[in-house]
Amino acid sequence: MGVNKIIPRKVISASVSGSMYAILLGLIIPNPFGETILTIPNYLFAVALITPIYLMYSFPAILIYGVLTSIISDKISQFASTKMKNEKFEMMISAILHTVFGLLFLFYSLGASLLYFITDRVQQKKNIDYKPLQAIKSLAIPLAVWLIFMGLVYLEEILSGI
Repeated sequence: MGVNKIIPRKVISASVSGSMYAILLGLIIPNPFGETILTIPNYLFAVALITPIYLMYSFPAILIYGVLTSIISDKISQFASTKMKNEKFEMMISAILHTVFGLLFLFYSLGASLLYFITDRVQQKKNIDYKPLQAIKSLAIPLAVWLIFMGLVYLEEILSGI
């Protein structure tokens, strides 16, 4: 499959995995500065506050670096599995390469890389020929996540002022 045919799938995978990554990172590390969160409402507010920030910083990297390195990983793994005459190695080699490329910022980028790999493999298994317009439309996913979480922060600010 040509690179032009897989780019829309890779962009869609980046939109989905980038959004999920920001939410998961917000849930796991709601306060990256180490202050103690004592109550559930404070935890939820911290998650709502930090998720858009994580999204703003991680999504562009996942979109640009993730798509590029994923294409490279897939092409290398396809080439290697063809040379070894064993298609079963393709997914394993691709997973290893995604992991290696994901070690750029250790814990943070490794998690994003593995989430991206899983999301992309799920998309690939569906065997849908994604179009460039669908890829562009998928960029609404991280935008919607950002707007929802910023809306929650705004709503909390309004309600706490009452």
